[in-house]
Amino acid sequence: MTETYAETLRRLGSAQKGAARSAPAYSRFVNRKLGRVLAAWAYQRGLSPNAVTGISALFTFSGVALLALVPPSWTVGVVVSALLVLGYAWDSADGQVARLTGTGSAAGEWLDHVVDATKIAALPLALLVGSYRFTDVSDGWLLVPIANAVVGSALFFAMILTEQLRRAHGVVSQAATGGRSPWLRSVLVMPTDYGLLCLSFLLYGSTAAFLWVYAALTACTAGYLVLALRKWFVEVRELSRSRVPA
Repeated sequence: MTETYAETLRRLGSAQKGAARSAPAYSRFVNRKLGRVLAAWAYQRGLSPNAVTGISALFTFSGVALLALVPPSWTVGVVVSALLVLGYAWDSADGQVARLTGTGSAAGEWLDHVVDATKIAALPLALLVGSYRFTDVSDGWLLVPIANAVVGSALFFAMILTEQLRRAHGVVSQAATGGRSPWLRSVLVMPTDYGLLCLSFLLYGSTAAFLWVYAALTACTAGYLVLALRKWFVEVRELSRSRVPA
């Protein structure tokens, strides 16, 4: 390979697809750039998109395991947060490697979604186990990670299913950013950002502070889910009505 790392990084910048207008701020402005740096590194070393997905899973689920197996502390919180942040960045990198190499596939997309679906449920459940084992929080607080698992899984499934139904009806989703203040929506929906959730574990050494922040993020995501489900239901209903009978 004659292309340098800097050249690969520049090529990735021009090849990267536009961010969705509704993408939260951390995912859009930070995680995509981290993923680009990692994708260039992976490309230079000949890693496949599926291998990058595997690296993402290794980082993410190492952090998840720590939540269930190790008592909370400031050190554990920093390590967990770092592992989750790196796992999220590698999650962004796999698609960028696929576009850079032209090796994207249905199987790769499937694998990526399966890993995402698993981590969305596993992370709050591991937190639930760790909280039950190592802290003396009341039973009411233990309901928060359960609610987070339900909300996160429902949001992810509904988002993926809506996208698949759009494709089935020949509708191309708007990916490019735009509008008078393209950054404003990203900031407004930041409480729903998985990246912000990863960073919240920096507070893991203080059980009370962390749980309040975690509960607030869960509540914001639940509110967003309610609004999004209504919008998507109307959209899917219109897709069905617009189908011309054979």
